[in-house]
Amino acid sequence: MSIIEKAASRIEHRRSPAAQPTEAAAPVQPLNAASPALDAVAPPAAVPYSAEPPAAAAPAGEAGAAPRRAREVELDLGRMQQMGLVTAAGGRTSLVEDFRIIKRPLIKRALAPRVPGENPGNLIMITSSLPGEGKTFCAINLAMSIAMELDNTVLLVDADVARPSVLRTLGLPSQRGLMDVLLDEKMGLSEVMLRTNVNTLTIVPAGTPNPRATELLASQMMNNLVLEIANRYPDRIVIFDSPPLLLTSEAHVLAGHMGQIVLVVESEKTTQHAVKESLRQLEGCHNVNLVYNKSREFPGSETYDYHYG
Repeated sequence: MSIIEKAASRIEHRRSPAAQPTEAAAPVQPLNAASPALDAVAPPAAVPYSAEPPAAAAPAGEAGAAPRRAREVELDLGRMQQMGLVTAAGGRTSLVEDFRIIKRPLIKRALAPRVPGENPGNLIMITSSLPGEGKTFCAINLAMSIAMELDNTVLLVDADVARPSVLRTLGLPSQRGLMDVLLDEKMGLSEVMLRTNVNTLTIVPAGTPNPRATELLASQMMNNLVLEIANRYPDRIVIFDSPPLLLTSEAHVLAGHMGQIVLVVESEKTTQHAVKESLRQLEGCHNVNLVYNKSREFPGSETYDYHYG
């Protein structure tokens, strides 16, 4: 994997009293991230959401489902900013600038003309070798950063079905999601989609845990679903927060559907053996990138180191 470009930026590490270092993101090229440990954050108080459909119609039922309206949830943007997550209201911070660098080549590939036989480039999987490296932190930040674009919308899918953390990190209660759609042929994706107060960002929860998750993700129904997601809206970019590669089989199966993969590597923790084994499992997948997370250049500071290749 050749390195085409490298961008590094210094980031002041800020945590709220309750926040701890987060997971790292995956394949895009090493990124050093100062990320609060999302998996370690205690489940915050649930943010109320309307059980009734929002006034504005949401996308029609996906994957052949009857047209329905997605539910609406309110993201606490102030809380997210305190946790070290990207928000538009946060201003021009080092964190925002770093994810602008990270997202640009991903967006370029996502919107490039499709190569026959390759998976859609707008399907992007964020993963890591092991838990705690910052993948959920990077998945949410990448989604929030892309949501700031003028010409794109983002669908953030929590595909870590064994240990979902996107809703918990965002302060939202557990809800039906991806697994429920795969188990019920009559349920459309739009029935579990959550529209947010960030107009260009929609979330699909992981849903009800299931012991057959690997088989469900490898099913023809899942293949049809991701193609429907990828093709319904030409301006949509889909971010999948995936399980770690070395702990479950779901991540390897999910990677087979993706057009781009971002592998998060935690500085001074992830071993070279773990990275090599993760890349071996991704052999045959196109557009694998690395993000090097939580790297310290100077005492008291953390940086992102981004490589693309």
